Amino acid sequence: MKMVKSLLLGSAAGMVAVTAGQAADLPVKAKPVEYVKICSLYGAGFYYMPGTDLCIKVGGWVRAEMGWGGGGNLTWGPFNGTLNTRTTNNEAFRARGYITADVRNQTEYGTARGYIAVGVSTNDAGLQAATLVDNVNRAFVQWAGMTAGLAQSFYDFYSAAAVTLRGGYLPSEDTGDPGWFTWGYTAQLGNGFSATVSTEARRVMQIINTGTPQSGGTGTLTMGGFLPASLNTGANAYPALNVSSAADALFPDPGAYGGMQTGDFVANLRLDQAWGSAQIMGALHEVNASYYAGTTGSTTSTTLTPAGGHPSDTWGWAVGAGLKLNFPMIAQGDWFQAEVNATEGATRYLFFSQNTNWGMVHGNSAGYGVLSDCVYGGNAATAGSETNCNLTSAWSVNASFEHFWAPNWHTTLYGAYAKVMYNTQANNMLCSWENSGLNATTGIATGALAAAVPGCNNNWSTWGIGSRTQWDVTKTFYLGVEVLYSQLNTATVNSTGLFPANSGLLSSSGPASTGASNSNQSNWAVSVRAHRDFLP
Repeated sequence: MKMVKSLLLGSAAGMVAVTAGQAADLPVKAKPVEYVKICSLYGAGFYYMPGTDLCIKVGGWVRAEMGWGGGGNLTWGPFNGTLNTRTTNNEAFRARGYITADVRNQTEYGTARGYIAVGVSTNDAGLQAATLVDNVNRAFVQWAGMTAGLAQSFYDFYSAAAVTLRGGYLPSEDTGDPGWFTWGYTAQLGNGFSATVSTEARRVMQIINTGTPQSGGTGTLTMGGFLPASLNTGANAYPALNVSSAADALFPDPGAYGGMQTGDFVANLRLDQAWGSAQIMGALHEVNASYYAGTTGSTTSTTLTPAGGHPSDTWGWAVGAGLKLNFPMIAQGDWFQAEVNATEGATRYLFFSQNTNWGMVHGNSAGYGVLSDCVYGGNAATAGSETNCNLTSAWSVNASFEHFWAPNWHTTLYGAYAKVMYNTQANNMLCSWENSGLNATTGIATGALAAAVPGCNNNWSTWGIGSRTQWDVTKTFYLGVEVLYSQLNTATVNSTGLFPANSGLLSSSGPASTGASNSNQSNWAVSVRAHRDFLP
């Protein structure tokens, strides 16, 4: 028995010795794997970045869209110079997608946040020439009440994107889709009240320099900028109005602003409660035109004439008020929103997406509306002709109501109205240009000397009403369809109701030729969308 016990103990000792020797030859034992942990501080989808106190959420979305009745433009809409000829693109396709990253952590003064959204958008209007645009619509930092970078304007309240598939077809101040540069501070005042002040990238519409009318029949006329061809490139490009086609003529390019000396100043006072929210807001916008016209009518030979001076700088403004109301007593999720805005010299606070003139041609009739921040004119060669900026006035109203038929089926009814108005001097200058005939032998008075034209009135309005129905297949995937009717109540070119030859609004050789009737225009548009979020 003693012999068996000794044998077992000896064998065990030998095995231990062998094992110890083998262990000595192994590498150092690896550290435990540090698994990614859920961060519950900021809601669903956040995770701690290993080895740090940073919480990150990576998400995004992808979207396919098809639209009919928008003149081939899914962003601007039907009044973007649609000619309605055999070459007009009535239907268009678009695909978009964004990847987002949201990083947060705690500091002594609250949460520090960085957010970015990088995306691509491609579209085709049936020409097999799809355009691909890559962009960033969010890139901002938030900390201790500060928001700095590419975010959303603090003037915004009414959300067009929340209730319509074609948010850009009607007037709205909503900068949510492309984003807007801002540097603001928000103070939480308690009981749901907050106040924000910010400086933001200026929202510019064209400034119209009627200047000296172009001579020699159809050609080019500066209605949006007065720069020689040598400077009309790159960042300084303010293309002249080309009246060789109706599309170009109806829509002069933005321009004639001086350099940005200061951004817009924006402020709001907001209340958020369980019943909804309310906001009042205002903006100040510097209107600084470039120069008066030179002494000739040729945009290719005219040079900038600082000696001739420029209109005095002035300030435009915009004010607005908005209201959101929740209606769970009708159905869970039902809500209403509305907003009113008024401006003088800052019209892009009402027309954010459609930042150029309005117009549509139907056969031998056409409607138009000139959209601007200011109208001025005159030149150094004509005594008493030079004017200061005549600021453009406008007001608008937006409203929508969304009803849930079931938790995953809901319909929105929405509408908008906007009116644009010009004072007497601005109207006279525009009317003189519109009725000039651009004839070298006749010419017209310019600037302060421009005379009234009987029946010419550049005040105009637009309105629309639409409905979107959406099926939320899952929390991250929905299908939507929308029908929208819109109308342009045209400005009037003269008492005859007919466009004159080479008026600069329509081409004499275009589809709406000389003698085309000046009348209101209407449009129906239909859109469908499939949208998938990567995260809730």
